[in-house]
Amino acid sequence: MLQKTSRGLLALLLIVLEWTRPGLPSPLRPICDLRVLNHFIKEARDAEVAMKSCREGCSLSESVNVPQTRVDFDVWEKKNALEQAQEVQSGLWLLQQALGLLRTSVTNTALHGHIDNTIRNLLSINAVLRSLNIQDYIPPGNAAGLEGTWRVSSATDLLQVHVNFLRGKVRLLLLDAQACQQDVS
Repeated sequence: MLQKTSRGLLALLLIVLEWTRPGLPSPLRPICDLRVLNHFIKEARDAEVAMKSCREGCSLSESVNVPQTRVDFDVWEKKNALEQAQEVQSGLWLLQQALGLLRTSVTNTALHGHIDNTIRNLLSINAVLRSLNIQDYIPPGNAAGLEGTWRVSSATDLLQVHVNFLRGKVRLLLLDAQACQQDVS
């Protein structure tokens, strides 16, 4: 578990060091390499597997709102980049809120490292989005007003939604990010 946490911290440290390197006169360089996202997906799967093997002290204290993970490609492609980004960012925000509740609900200390790492990875994904010139998300006062959500009541369902959201909408947003298209001639 320490090795997995170290890898996540190393990835985050590399991202931060790249941004803070002295002598760079330009703004953040876009992070367009999908290997970064693949790393986060792998760690999300590891957390899901760990949660599935948990027998005691690993439940949610209440149902939580999570983003829809199903992608209707016709609808997705008709949305402009801002609408797509807002959908992804609202989903990431919902997942952060749900994982925060999971962290306080779970009494199995072996899972705390996985949950903490998952939350850190979500923050890192937000940093990746900022590097792509996607504006920060301003959450609503109430999550119940968000469209495209549903409720889950189990920790394994929450982590499965997390994996699927990263593999689906987050990946699509990163693939089509304008900042990444500039390199293509």
